[in-house]
Amino acid sequence: MRDQAESLRLRLSRMNKGTETKAIAVISGKGGVGKSNFSLNFALTLSKRGFHVLLFDMDIGMGNIDILLGQSSHTTIIDLFHRHISIHELIKKGPSNLSFIAGGTGLTNIFTMDHKKVDYFLEQLQSISEQYDYLIFDMGAGISEDRLQLLMAVHEIFVITTPEPTSITDAYATMKYIHMQEKGIPFYLIVNRAQTDQEGRETLHRLKNAMKQFLGKEVTKLGVLPEDRTVSKAVTRQTPFLLFDPTTKISRAMVELTDRYLANRTIDESSTSRPVNFFAKLRQFLLER
Repeated sequence: MRDQAESLRLRLSRMNKGTETKAIAVISGKGGVGKSNFSLNFALTLSKRGFHVLLFDMDIGMGNIDILLGQSSHTTIIDLFHRHISIHELIKKGPSNLSFIAGGTGLTNIFTMDHKKVDYFLEQLQSISEQYDYLIFDMGAGISEDRLQLLMAVHEIFVITTPEPTSITDAYATMKYIHMQEKGIPFYLIVNRAQTDQEGRETLHRLKNAMKQFLGKEVTKLGVLPEDRTVSKAVTRQTPFLLFDPTTKISRAMVELTDRYLANRTIDESSTSRPVNFFAKLRQFLLER
């Protein structure tokens, strides 16, 4: 009864605001840039701000969100397909009321499944959407045709890069590939592991200018996260760095970045445009694949 009441309260709240559940995909052009750590700590910051957040570990075969949280998950998103169990059984509780679904192994990609299983996934996903303000999908590194359907359906894509030239090149190539398929998706740029704030800001500027000059695409510079040894210590302790040490420079930068995003969203929602329906778009793209 409490879950139903909470779901109704959230639905009424969104109706009053004229908003819907926001779907965000977090991607990177290459591995090893700290994408999962960003996804987890960003989701946690939103949750600590009072939002209801569900974090999906979509890095199938390489999922590690549950490991970063120090939790052992006996069920993963793979079980939704192989065992046909309810998505409610997959949702685990993390710190600060954060909800998450662990990744798994044994399935190369969910979007290569047959129509019946895809329909089941969509039905299950939509059945829990009213309980959450944000659905955050931590995607695998790189880009492929199989992942493109989900990426084209989300409201926003967060792109994580580092200042390394190969990481910047891969981030640009990934955004270009997605943009050529679906030109209306907003991109938010985050530079991780910057040695200095200036290095991070210059990286953001280079990527933003390249997207504008060569593709005519405006992107949003969301922020810079510094290189911080606290991250490796937090990973060893299997604790999000935001909780391991809230006072360290990367934790403070994450909070500032999240607040900047929320301020930007408030401005967006004050406009006359309404966000696209994530579930309708995802169903459309999957049926057309």
